[in-house]
Amino acid sequence: MRYPARDGLSIPAWLTLPRGKDKPLPMVLLVHGGPNLRGGEWGWDAEAQFLASRGYAVLQPEFRGSTGFGAKHFRAGWKQWGLAMQDDLADGVKWAVAQGIADPKRVCIAGASYGGYAALMGLVNDPGLYQCGIDWAGVSDIGKMFSNSHSVLSDMGDEWRNYGMPELIGDPVKDAARFQATSPLAQAARIKQPLLLAHGSDDRRVPLYQGKDFYHAVKAGNPQVEWVVYDGEGHGWSLAKNRIDFWGRVERFLAKHIGAQRQQP
Repeated sequence: MRYPARDGLSIPAWLTLPRGKDKPLPMVLLVHGGPNLRGGEWGWDAEAQFLASRGYAVLQPEFRGSTGFGAKHFRAGWKQWGLAMQDDLADGVKWAVAQGIADPKRVCIAGASYGGYAALMGLVNDPGLYQCGIDWAGVSDIGKMFSNSHSVLSDMGDEWRNYGMPELIGDPVKDAARFQATSPLAQAARIKQPLLLAHGSDDRRVPLYQGKDFYHAVKAGNPQVEWVVYDGEGHGWSLAKNRIDFWGRVERFLAKHIGAQRQQP
């Protein structure tokens, strides 16, 4: 599918619909990580299929900054964390509502890594659009990504931190005010929607302290926060028992907050 962003940019998106369900549907806006990569392809997507099998429409936008759709689309996302990239996601929800696909009162935003960051910023920027959020292994503060306090075991290379990140994300000194304004951690008190947060104890890309700091900040003013740490896991879940546990939590969380009954085979 394609939909127009508010500035006219055409946004490609993958739409997965549950079989045999009447529209409008509860919807999960599933945001890919990266963010500077291609999010999806024409093929099996286990996460989208799992959610659709439980009765949810799933929209996966290739927001600006994603690769595979030309240089203009890629460059339009430079230094747009929390800004135009975030607007592309909100515009996708509004498009799905206007098309009669999504129920505007039952939309949840979800994602991992950058997608987790976008899920949190979606709740900050557009609180009336999303009824809940799911973030796993997500960035909670842009400035902390540039810090050497990550870990001596960080798998984020010095070349990317010193050259790639300043060009695509911003300069931690010159853009400090923007980083603060688009930091979920700094804006945590504004998030009142239900949240499911998860992190791996051994994450070398987005260290556990980013997740813990955000959890403590948001929990202070939001009683509807679920937090889980998977011991021994890194940036995502490698063990089947943890994938089963996490997606079971997702299923129960969505059923509680935007509600869809499980599809029958």
